[in-house]
Amino acid sequence: MPRRIIEVDGMQWEVASSGRITQYLKDEFALVFTRVGPERERRVARFSPLGAKSRELALAQLSDAELQSLLARSQPSWTAPEMGYRR
Repeated sequence: MPRRIIEVDGMQWEVASSGRITQYLKDEFALVFTRVGPERERRVARFSPLGAKSRELALAQLSDAELQSLLARSQPSWTAPEMGYRR
């Protein structure tokens, strides 16, 4: 699964599609943000692509600024069904 790496406030975050399929199939999917380094943290943001409906293409079309905005509005992994509500 394709991944991207962005830097926010001096920390690197790896971004990938969650792979979980919902009833919205191509209208919405979740992106998982994983902080790179010893203090691993995972966050989830739901995203509705405006262009490509393929998850890989939609992720590739997002700019770093758009990914940073999604990270700012993301939720902790333990509150997201995509991550199995695990801390």
